[in-house]
Amino acid sequence: MLNAETKKIINSARDVLVGKIPDPKAQVEQITFAMFYKFMDEKDNEAVALGGKKQFFTGEFENFSWSKLMDARLGGTERMDLYTQALAKMSQNPHIAQLFRDIYKDAFIPFRSPETLSLFLKEIDQLDYTNTESLGDAFEYLLSVMGSQGDAGQFRTPRHIIDFIVNVVDPQKSDSILDPACGTAGFLISSYKHIVKQHDGKDDPENKETPLTPDEKKDLMKNLMGYDISPDMVRLSKVNLYLHGLPNPTIYEYDTLSSEEKWDENFDVILANPPFMSPKGGIKPHKRFSIQANRAEVLFVDYIIEHLKSNGRAGIIVPEGIIFQSSNAYKELRKTLIEDGLYCVVSLPSGVFNPYAGVKTSVLFFDKEISKRSKHILFVKINSDGFDLGAQRRPNINNDIPLAVEAINKYQKHIKNNGKLSIGGWPEEGENIDTYPNLQFVSKKEILENSDHNLSFERYIIEKVRENNKWPQVSLFELADLQNGFAFKSDDYIKHSNTLNFRMSNIKPDASVDVEYHPKYLPDTYYEKYKDFILKDGDVVIAMTDMAGDPKILGVPTIVLTNNKRFLLNQRVGKFKDIDTQRLFIPYLKYILQSQRVRDYYKSLGGGSAQINISKKDILSIKIPLPPIVIQKEVVEEIEYYQKIIDGAKQVADNWKPNLKIDPNWNEIKIGEICKIERGASPRPIDKFMTKDPKGFNWIKIGDTKNSDKYITQTAYKVTIQGAKKSRKVFIGDFILSNSMSFGRPYIMKIEGYIHDGWLRISEDATKVNKDYLYYILGSKVVIDQFERSATGGVVRNLNSELVKNVKIPLPPLEIQKQIVDRIENEKLLVESNKKIIEIFEEKIKNTISNI
Repeated sequence: MLNAETKKIINSARDVLVGKIPDPKAQVEQITFAMFYKFMDEKDNEAVALGGKKQFFTGEFENFSWSKLMDARLGGTERMDLYTQALAKMSQNPHIAQLFRDIYKDAFIPFRSPETLSLFLKEIDQLDYTNTESLGDAFEYLLSVMGSQGDAGQFRTPRHIIDFIVNVVDPQKSDSILDPACGTAGFLISSYKHIVKQHDGKDDPENKETPLTPDEKKDLMKNLMGYDISPDMVRLSKVNLYLHGLPNPTIYEYDTLSSEEKWDENFDVILANPPFMSPKGGIKPHKRFSIQANRAEVLFVDYIIEHLKSNGRAGIIVPEGIIFQSSNAYKELRKTLIEDGLYCVVSLPSGVFNPYAGVKTSVLFFDKEISKRSKHILFVKINSDGFDLGAQRRPNINNDIPLAVEAINKYQKHIKNNGKLSIGGWPEEGENIDTYPNLQFVSKKEILENSDHNLSFERYIIEKVRENNKWPQVSLFELADLQNGFAFKSDDYIKHSNTLNFRMSNIKPDASVDVEYHPKYLPDTYYEKYKDFILKDGDVVIAMTDMAGDPKILGVPTIVLTNNKRFLLNQRVGKFKDIDTQRLFIPYLKYILQSQRVRDYYKSLGGGSAQINISKKDILSIKIPLPPIVIQKEVVEEIEYYQKIIDGAKQVADNWKPNLKIDPNWNEIKIGEICKIERGASPRPIDKFMTKDPKGFNWIKIGDTKNSDKYITQTAYKVTIQGAKKSRKVFIGDFILSNSMSFGRPYIMKIEGYIHDGWLRISEDATKVNKDYLYYILGSKVVIDQFERSATGGVVRNLNSELVKNVKIPLPPLEIQKQIVDRIENEKLLVESNKKIIEIFEEKIKNTISNI
């Protein structure tokens, strides 16, 4: 178990490095080099203390020992030189195992700052390596903060999700186990621990467990195999396995999708969270795949099925496309899966991969023995995984995973013991699982008869009223009709009128309506001409189209508020009409339709490639709970009460701005008198100097400010060393200010980087101005108004360093500046409290709808 002190040391080491090495993966690499360096030295010291000899730092390498590196008599530059030489030579050290030599292959330190290196090594020096397991826990935490490799569609799999999949697949000591996209080897380590636990004699009241023999342990280690295309990941996975007790890990640098070298190797168990994204132009696989495709997720799933032995088992994390995308490759793949081993589909909540990504995923479980014996697929829905689904992923008490594991394991046991199954697929006279929540069996025949072979839980959601449903489920076909909008053409639009076109873009993902968004005007004569498409206050409309891949508004309803404007309904927006108001309260309809269950259901029905669409028939096919009208009104009243609280909190959160009350008695001073201001520089042509190498230099673009209101902490682009030399360097603590188009917003650098000529670099005199005060005053109306008046140019207006130098700001004494900053920061805490209120009451609305 990782202790708090170790966690603090690793965080501090990363904080030291971030200014010189902003890329998380590169930070992990440097910390790995230093951790193992110290680890080897401590092992040498232990050996000597026990009367033995040093193993690692002997002969010509004795001068590189950690003890000598950290000698207080060594100057910063000498330490820098010694460490640089040590990293360069370590891969040639004949006294260390091949694994260690592989770790240090091509190792170097990508900066020349003796001060930074000394601070970094001092942090690592505090680590306590009581045993390799404690070092393993430290390393696993280090990997957990590495973040996402989003460009390749790779996201670190959370430990509890890995363990969930391993517990379901249940690898055994004699199984050959593969992860074909192993990353940092999480699945392999979890499998190893799972098998060892099966033989540790604990939690074994019947004394059936037998300890693993030395030969069995040796065979187990040989049976664990991983592939990864990235040499960095191969290195990290080998380290991780070593630290978890596997000294000779079998990990290969291998392109699973393009190489044929290992194609003929099959396995008892395959576990994977393969990359979701494909490069531009797609993958170019060889011809041995059964599905002809160029999408990475399709090919990986196909690969896994192709490489299972005749009674093999697998657990694979897949994106939504595998579950319901309607293009031919996806449909053909789903058909193959159903016919060749798939027995269970588990739907995970969309926040599982936060903070790295909000992608929606599922887990496909394969067992060729179970699949042969059952005519059904088991669908399982996990709504909560023990953590909040927001960016912070805080632990909570809601966790569906233990019950899901229990139910699936009981089902496996029942099938393998030749237990009877009902006509609906449920186990009978044995392992009873029909009381478990969020389970559904669907016949393979039914799935295969659907032309798209959809594998979405929501597509096959239980139709009968379960015991926990208080109210009858009624199809929307019985309660309302739906009218599609009119296909107005771009030629119909005019500059201005009193008649607007209501389009999909007016519907927001949170089911609110924004009639002011990019208004499109139609001739006023159309209001009479197309009167069948008139929208009135209170009409419920629904989005029928969205972008495939990441649909945000598909199936989202909203209630129209015209604000005394005239609207005509556009195509692909549906309007509910002929509503049976004796049975259905219209606001209740809107709230039920915006529930996650209904939205997921509609998403599962969507068809199309670039765009995803649902039809009138799809929308009206949903069954909704229908309590009496009086109960519907009570539900709406409760939701609207919560909504008022949310709206009030949003007023605070959305409208708060720092308010600097200017005292006319304060000194007024030009920015240039307290700050140095320099314009950025751009190499030309800029594209020539861009690089995808993570060891490139941070290149700051306006897009890097998208998710920031104060600090620049990372960049999307890197520049080569040649490009950096032609640019302007900015340091940690510097301000940068855009000087073109959307100019004027200040940001503070938390990393080092380089700026082009669309930025100004500002560094303040800390003896005269407080950094945070300067941040707030630069973003205030006082300064922005001066920027607006001073900017030059016509269509594109610009600032320059001279203009900014001459802008005047109020400058109270430093103590007053600090008081102003403290007041603003306290107000920001209240704003954050309001944001938390919004989260709490949005959850209450969800719970109210779920209870219905």
